[in-house]
Amino acid sequence: MTVSVVIPVRDDAALLDRCLEALAAQRMPPAEVLVVDNASRDDTARVAREHGARVVFEAAPGIPAAAAAGFDAASGDVVARLDADCVPPADWTERIAGAFGRDPDLDGLTGTATFEGGPAWLRRPASAAYLGAYLAAVAPALGHVPLFGSNFAVRRSAWRDVRDEVHRRDTLMHDDMDLSMHLGPCRRFRRDRRLSVAMSFRALRGGGWLRVRRGFHSIVAHWPRELPWLRWWRRARWEVARRAARG
Repeated sequence: MTVSVVIPVRDDAALLDRCLEALAAQRMPPAEVLVVDNASRDDTARVAREHGARVVFEAAPGIPAAAAAGFDAASGDVVARLDADCVPPADWTERIAGAFGRDPDLDGLTGTATFEGGPAWLRRPASAAYLGAYLAAVAPALGHVPLFGSNFAVRRSAWRDVRDEVHRRDTLMHDDMDLSMHLGPCRRFRRDRRLSVAMSFRALRGGGWLRVRRGFHSIVAHWPRELPWLRWWRRARWEVARRAARG
């Protein structure tokens, strides 16, 4: 399986440099790294090129537009998504390729993260609380495990199926929740706790109310067609049919 890595970036050259160094040190190098420059005013594009990444320019503001542009441009069998402030371990792409290679029915794989920076004693509990709250709040609304925007991968064929449906121009939308909504509920998702990255502690600094508002918007914007009980019903029927087909 070939893996394309997409990193949407706006004015984050210093952290991007560190992220790209970690990708260069992968035991299984990605087939390509696409840095989506979302109208940056710093050296984002230069840093990306210095590391051999392919630069995709997206002028429309917001992560949904930038991430979608990167997914559109990707050519790998699997498209993996990172944020610029994340540092993947050396086995990250290898683990992703292996998961999709072993399971031809897998459409989405999501991982976890551990905060770095900030008080050392707070990193693990803060990471567990942050990701635990996301999972507890979003999974019931989706009917399946949600993708986590800082560390996930999807089969490129699955992206092609929904690329015209995702909300690219809605800057309030969380792109990971939106993609999860459009891909599911009749696809296979898996959460791998061993697929972990280091993530900047800045995610916890401010913006909490806006994050909650965006999360609520990312769910209700898809109603009434994607009301939770309707998704759970569709997923249950799909699971029954899938198991019957497997005998």
